[in-house]
Amino acid sequence: MSIVDRSGSDGPVVRWRTLEWLGAGLCLFILSGAIFPLLLTGGATSVDDGSRSLLRILPLPVYAISAGLLLRHPKQLLAAVRRNLPMLLLIALPFLSVLWSVGPSVTLRRAIGLVGSMFLAYLLAIRFTPSQLLLLIVATLAPCMVLSVLLMGAVPHLGIMEDGAARGVFIHKNVLGWAAALSTVGAGIMLIDRSHGLRLFGLLALPASLACLLASKSMTGLLATTAAVGLIWFFLALGKSRGTSRLVLITVFLQFVALALLALGEFLVPLLEALGKDATLTGRVPLWHLVDAMISHKIVLGHGYAAFWTPGNGDAWRIWEAIGWQAPHSHNGYREVLLGLGLVGFLTLGVVLVRAFWQGAVLYCTRPWEGWLWLNVFVGMYLVMNLTEAIFLLQNDLFWTLFSAVILMIALRYPERTQMDPGHG
Repeated sequence: MSIVDRSGSDGPVVRWRTLEWLGAGLCLFILSGAIFPLLLTGGATSVDDGSRSLLRILPLPVYAISAGLLLRHPKQLLAAVRRNLPMLLLIALPFLSVLWSVGPSVTLRRAIGLVGSMFLAYLLAIRFTPSQLLLLIVATLAPCMVLSVLLMGAVPHLGIMEDGAARGVFIHKNVLGWAAALSTVGAGIMLIDRSHGLRLFGLLALPASLACLLASKSMTGLLATTAAVGLIWFFLALGKSRGTSRLVLITVFLQFVALALLALGEFLVPLLEALGKDATLTGRVPLWHLVDAMISHKIVLGHGYAAFWTPGNGDAWRIWEAIGWQAPHSHNGYREVLLGLGLVGFLTLGVVLVRAFWQGAVLYCTRPWEGWLWLNVFVGMYLVMNLTEAIFLLQNDLFWTLFSAVILMIALRYPERTQMDPGHG
């Protein structure tokens, strides 16, 4: 499809739908962290002040493109805002936390960045269907996976880190691992969910994505992918069940998840020690103990959005000195929300998640042909990733932007579904 239509008598006409696809794809590519950060840092894994300043400029085109495309659809944007007010409150809390933040200027700057990221989330939610969004994501990430494989083979000293883990065209192995996990799951769902009509594309994207996931050695990526496989099975079974059997399936699944979390907390450290692995999860366990103490000091409102882990905060320095390294965050999304926004932010996030779980499951069970399977799987996958990484409410981040888009898309389409099929509301 050409961007410019010259068949009209009034001269060239821009095909805005094509621009929306290209603009959204470019924004996702920038947020993915592929190529640009690697070039700006000269292949270094650490970011110096000069590179950091340049990297801060990268999201600006994302804000401009998203805002420009959103301006054409004010009614749809208003509907998306109105149908998920808890999400609006969650985005407003970082601005409110400026009033009590330990670093007000940092909180304000990062809150503005968060809103800029939300422009793209709203655009994806209102202008793309679930199947279109899946295609857009995999079409953006799969070429990065292919390029990563080529770079690892052609220039191994650049595509592979010193510890032997691959980073491909990304700045770090973990970034490659997360992107590869999403691309692998997306391609896999294209293969098994015939409602998309994208099986051939999934077949082409899967090998490179899976190769990058394994080569990255990212435990977060592998854990999230494993969880996604379980979630795919659950939702496929849920869609086929009816009545009492569906209720039993949900009950058993929730009990299994609860038992798995309990077992993880009880047996993870002994298991890692038996396997000869780092029982502290690369320093995370001691960090979490110290973070929990800081959370308890300001449990209601927190220390302010994204302001705790800054050089001007003495509490952060006390933690860094105790663990012997400068942790950039809590390495746990749930703790990070409590640390920054307290119980107020944590409970607001909980409301957003519960609504999304319920509405997303109903949409999948009643209208599976619309492609709701992958959205439900991605929500669960994202929650698992936050067990070992802090990517809730993260500005200029691919995963938070996509998570927000999925939540908004579910809330936007749910009332339409209930109007068409009121017996399942």
